Amino acid sequence: MSTTTVTRTYRISREDTQALMIDVQEKFAPHIFEMDKITKKAKILIEGLNLLGVPLTVNEQYPKGLGHTVGELSAVLGEASVFEKSAFSSADDETTWRHLAMQNRHHVLIFGIETHVCVQQTALDLLDNGMQPVIISDATSSRDSYDRKIALRRMRRAGAVVTTVEAILFELLRSSKDPAFKAISTLVK
Repeated sequence: MSTTTVTRTYRISREDTQALMIDVQEKFAPHIFEMDKITKKAKILIEGLNLLGVPLTVNEQYPKGLGHTVGELSAVLGEASVFEKSAFSSADDETTWRHLAMQNRHHVLIFGIETHVCVQQTALDLLDNGMQPVIISDATSSRDSYDRKIALRRMRRAGAVVTTVEAILFELLRSSKDPAFKAISTLVK
């Protein structure tokens, strides 16, 4: 009888990564803990992902009532695919889920709002479906900082990776010889 050895990879590679921004919308913005910082970090992340060619999917929860993605981020979305949803989990939205699955990329960088509702439910569903959620903690928030803290803890314990904008961008770069290194270094300064 032969046994199969499964090798787990802890490094996150550009070729196996996609990103998902969840519900960073106009009507939510005034109520979110440290929203200015979240928006600033999300913008850096989006611009870095664009430079690296990492596909970005954007969800907007009921935009008719909650507005669209905040203007500062809309301006840098580039070729991102934007999908309206009503489910809390992006994986429960059929169109979004189909799009994420079709990317055929195992790692999903997740950022947005709210950490303890849509971000958390999406991360748990991705884990249940064999994907690896990577929570970008400094580009993710909730109305209440305690809800955010507990959600990050729960997702980490469930198996999600938790990291930051700068850490993930440099991990995706891998080397200062990458053509995008100088531009990304400038972004994070």
